[in-house]
Amino acid sequence: MQTAELMRSLDHLGGPALRTFFNIAKAWTLTEAEQMRILGLRSRSTLNSWKSGAVTKISRDALERVSYVLGIYKAIHILLPNPANADAWIRKPNKALIFGGGSALERMTAGNVSDLYVVRQYLDAERG
Repeated sequence: MQTAELMRSLDHLGGPALRTFFNIAKAWTLTEAEQMRILGLRSRSTLNSWKSGAVTKISRDALERVSYVLGIYKAIHILLPNPANADAWIRKPNKALIFGGGSALERMTAGNVSDLYVVRQYLDAERG
C-alpha cells in the first residue's frame, strides 16, 4: 500500500481516536493545557473543535500521539487493575530514570512525540 493510500485509509480514524482520547483525558483529569501539549496543539480553538466532534480527520502527528496515549492508558490499567490507582499513577512522582523524579504526565507533556513513545516503551517493559 502506498503512503498516500495508507493515510487516506486512516482518515476515518480521527473522530473515534479523538473521542477515546478525550475520555482518557477526563479519567486522568487533564487540563486543557495538558491536553494541548500531549496532542501537539497550539490553538485552543482547535482543541475545542476537536472536543465538539467537528473534526473527523486529524494529522498523522496527532494520530500518532493519540495512539501512544491509548497504549499508555491500556498498559497502566493492566499493571494497576484498580482504575482509580491506574488513573492517578500518571501524576505521581516516579523514581525511574526516564522520569527523573517527576511524573509520567510531566514527561508526556514535554511536547515531543518521543516523550509519549518513551513512556509507552517504559510501561510495555514493565508489563514484560
